[in-house]
Amino acid sequence: MTGYEALAEVYEWLISDAKLAPADFAASFDDVLALLPSDADVLDCSCGTGQLAVGLAARGMRVVAADASEAMVRRTAELATELGAPVRSVRADWRDLPDHFDDETFDMVFCVGNSLHHAEGASGRVAALESMSRVLRRGGRLVLTSRTWELVRSRGSRLDIGDRLVRRNGRDAVVIYRWEIAPRWEDEHHIEIAVAQVDAAGSVLVRSELLSCWPYRYDELEAELHRVGLRTETSTFSLEDENYRVVARKV
Repeated sequence: MTGYEALAEVYEWLISDAKLAPADFAASFDDVLALLPSDADVLDCSCGTGQLAVGLAARGMRVVAADASEAMVRRTAELATELGAPVRSVRADWRDLPDHFDDETFDMVFCVGNSLHHAEGASGRVAALESMSRVLRRGGRLVLTSRTWELVRSRGSRLDIGDRLVRRNGRDAVVIYRWEIAPRWEDEHHIEIAVAQVDAAGSVLVRSELLSCWPYRYDELEAELHRVGLRTETSTFSLEDENYRVVARKV
């Protein structure tokens, strides 16, 4: 998985207000975190700019943050330093996790932020899930969030333009998504994301990136989790909702 090098510098505009603060992001997983001791070993393997990892570390957990994007890892390390959070940051693709960590190292693995669709096709997705499963301890849990791709594909190729300015760190921007929906599920799809910053003088600075993705149906994900030794405990999947969360336990 590659990408997010340009968007890393403006990624805060892609995070909802409710999850921008590290403590709030971590609190959104209170129900699953309640299953862990306060000093649990936790991996966030799609860490982005580090809000979740830093929020977990603030609770006393031993946290490793990993991402395939060097820029994202750097931003996570910067946030951890700024807030005094003891987070270890590692640049690693999902497939490479077993090269960095021993088997059965972590009590919980997070793969959130709608990231799994960047794994290349079904084989890439299974390889990613297998790596996550390997580094989980027996009885440990994978927490995964996903777009509802059945819903996304039903809408076809399109342009989604934010209807309001979003303020981050005293700066305003509009977020634009351009969706390229391929004819078949198994084909490579694309999402182009642009963040158009507007300064006080009215000038506009645009940062954009074209990202590859390979969508999947929910039943495919369920089968793939089962294939790598994970059993779904809870799921919020609904064809009517934009996103869902799955918690799967390693047996």
